[in-house]
Amino acid sequence: MFSKKSAMIIVAVTLCATSVAAAAGKPVLKAGDPSLKEWLLPTAPTPPDNAPNAARISLGKHLFFDPRLSGDGNMSCATCHNPALGWSDGLATGRGVKSMVLDRASPTIINSAFNTIMMWDGRKKSLEDQAMGPMEATVEMNMDTAKLFKWLNVNPGYRTLFEAAYPNEGINATTVSKAMAAFERTVVMNDSPFDRWVAGDAKAMSDQQVRGFSVFVDPSKGNCVVCHSAPNFTDNGFHNLGLASWGKTSPDMGRYAQKPVQTMKGAFKTPQLRGIALTAPYFHDGSAISLMDVVNHYAKGGVVTTNLSPNLKPLSLTQQDKEDLVAFMQALTGTTPAITIPSLPQ
Repeated sequence: MFSKKSAMIIVAVTLCATSVAAAAGKPVLKAGDPSLKEWLLPTAPTPPDNAPNAARISLGKHLFFDPRLSGDGNMSCATCHNPALGWSDGLATGRGVKSMVLDRASPTIINSAFNTIMMWDGRKKSLEDQAMGPMEATVEMNMDTAKLFKWLNVNPGYRTLFEAAYPNEGINATTVSKAMAAFERTVVMNDSPFDRWVAGDAKAMSDQQVRGFSVFVDPSKGNCVVCHSAPNFTDNGFHNLGLASWGKTSPDMGRYAQKPVQTMKGAFKTPQLRGIALTAPYFHDGSAISLMDVVNHYAKGGVVTTNLSPNLKPLSLTQQDKEDLVAFMQALTGTTPAITIPSLPQ
């Protein structure tokens, strides 16, 4: 049994440690602590000219699931961003027109509403800006957009949906893009065990998952937070991770193709991590089969070190640290709004 004096000393030491951590800007690993508030997702931002409403979301949903928006009429946005597969496709890299194997993985659209720049190489600036991209790409959906808009404008069902969503704005690239973006902004995950723990539910995460979060934010251990920062587990930046594929004779140059700066050679966008357990394989080239593969890659500081991101360094992690990190990332999976496949206009 502790004496009253001993108990007071323990409490004082605990409070002191908490104060030191808070003063150092480190999160206090206690459910609901104010230092964790930066991890709470805010309401998703929307552009002034595309405020969400039921009609716009409904139209975007119809377009998202309609394979007739592809050149062969057999591929929709949901083909590569399937809600049953974490809003991705479960493949190492995507498949395009006539099942062509593409160079990059299909990223999940979970929480893309919070992204400030889009695509693995950042070539699109917003959800509206990226919406038509896959349709226009000859290696992806390969759609003749002139033919698409001609068809949409004579389809009675779509004409009704467009008029309800964007009265007097017509059926064109702008309204198609705005509708699809409005729908994609509904695919938000903010109720994971981690989110509940941050909000104050001490039982939402296991002790192992809390330890994993400690490794995640500790600059002397995982230091994952340097790129996967609050609140959406991404810095919206670009980094060369030293993947084996970077060592190819003609590697994918990533962000460098959009911004020809030396540091951007082989650099790709930092993905957000909520729902990460649902979206294997990992990395832009799909080279990591499991979350443990990802952790091991970072632990050894990459494979090809040419032009490596300065944030990537070998880590001093025990096997327990690695398992704790994986357990924490599994605690980032919650739910997205339930989806029913719409009946498409004929």
